[in-house]
Amino acid sequence: MAKPVETLPAVPARGGRTPRETRPAREGSDADARRALVLAAARAAFFELGLEGASLREIAKRAGYTPGAIYSYFASKEEVYGALLGESLERLNEHVAASSPARKGSAPALVRAKATAFFDFYRQNPRDLDLGFYLFHGMQPRGLTPALNQRLNARLRDALAPTSDALVALGWHAQDAQTEVTALFAHIAGLLLLSHTGRIRMFHQESRALFERYLDAMLARAPAPPKTRGEQR
Repeated sequence: MAKPVETLPAVPARGGRTPRETRPAREGSDADARRALVLAAARAAFFELGLEGASLREIAKRAGYTPGAIYSYFASKEEVYGALLGESLERLNEHVAASSPARKGSAPALVRAKATAFFDFYRQNPRDLDLGFYLFHGMQPRGLTPALNQRLNARLRDALAPTSDALVALGWHAQDAQTEVTALFAHIAGLLLLSHTGRIRMFHQESRALFERYLDAMLARAPAPPKTRGEQR
């Protein structure tokens, strides 16, 4: 009678997983790496050639792939651009969320921390400013679908929401807080544009100092806190 054939158990990979279990994860990791390479190539092409001048063929060439391979990840160069801007806005939101005031529990300190985090992100990352404001493409979000543009705008509003919420906590009505944040955003955009283009030097000013001055003035306009019952007597 023949002896039964013994099978060897699968040798676990590092972390206790078998090779069959790690293969999908490895393939996913490789796909993520290839996608990141495509985005890096696209980022360079957009800033050098503009959205209209950069083709998928050019992006593929810079990434070391064929144009057909790019289509496995993105249907158009506008979709590539949307992915780049979306990634930028996610990092912006993470930066704002991670900021915290020096004085815990202070509403003015919270306003200052969240607004400053938004300002500093774009001040320290001028390429993200170009993406966010389409500065390399004539200030127009051309080529983006309305749905994609709406999603990207929503993530930008999300990054401003903590400042608006802090203003409400400070005593502003929600609509007034929204108005203040809109004005703050416009001021930040103007200062960053002046700084990014070097125009601010003609005024012998510094963008961060002007931003803080505006923030001080905004906080000085905060509604007076409601009086307690003892103070009303």
